[in-house]
Amino acid sequence: MSSEQNRELVKRAWRSFATRDKELIASFFAQDAEWLAPPANATAVALGGTHHMVGREAVVHFLTVDFPRMFVADVAVDFRGFYADGEVVVVEETMQATLADGNAYRNDYCFVFELRDGSIHRVREYTDTARGHRMVFGDAGGERTDDH
Repeated sequence: MSSEQNRELVKRAWRSFATRDKELIASFFAQDAEWLAPPANATAVALGGTHHMVGREAVVHFLTVDFPRMFVADVAVDFRGFYADGEVVVVEETMQATLADGNAYRNDYCFVFELRDGSIHRVREYTDTARGHRMVFGDAGGERTDDH
């Protein structure tokens, strides 16, 4: 697939995440897909999960079951870029949501999607883990939300 086709595949996959449709989401991932987030990130810690999901089922479970337990309302993503070079697609975004405890969450992310044979094989997630921890476990009131 071309860089442009891969970029469009990742855009379609991202839109599917919001549907919580397990079969639809699974259709974008390879059976042996991996999702690697920073170790001890706030989401993994709060959910008692792992930062390294292995296998399509684990990734789909996170996106359809665990994610909505943590980010319960008002999930919004402001995409700042989708960049593709061959089988690698980079996505820059800011996500905001309401957490399960009612507090606001807002953080910047960079995702590196590695594709293989037209499916997502690996996702590497980068984010400000200290900021995430402050919003999930500490007082987020001092966080600026107008800095973009």
